[in-house]
Amino acid sequence: MLLHLNFGSDLPIYMQIRNQIVLGIAEGKLQTGEKLPTIRALSEECGINMMTVSKAYQLLKQEGYIQTDRRSGATVCQCNQASAPRQDTIDALKLHLSELRLAGMTLDDTLALCKTLYEEGLQ
Repeated sequence: MLLHLNFGSDLPIYMQIRNQIVLGIAEGKLQTGEKLPTIRALSEECGINMMTVSKAYQLLKQEGYIQTDRRSGATVCQCNQASAPRQDTIDALKLHLSELRLAGMTLDDTLALCKTLYEEGLQ
């Protein structure tokens, strides 16, 4: 698994891992049932502490994106499409929409951009 971590970012490394795995699932790069690297293997590959990877995996499990088993390790779950988005996701979207509005984008331009990005994620 190839992750691009930015060690100079304000976003914690465990959240960068979480976000990239969620993006990988949404974009179809990670399939339901696909096995993720072990905590040890991913920490060695990225040159980070095992607890950082463990925290990312725990969060992904809590959110329902992966499941873990002692024997088979971490695997990608069938995402529940009927579940409501998390409140922090909605809050982040509100902030980004406000930034786009302040940058001068119209509602139509914003919706067109969202549609393009959404469709790109499904390819």
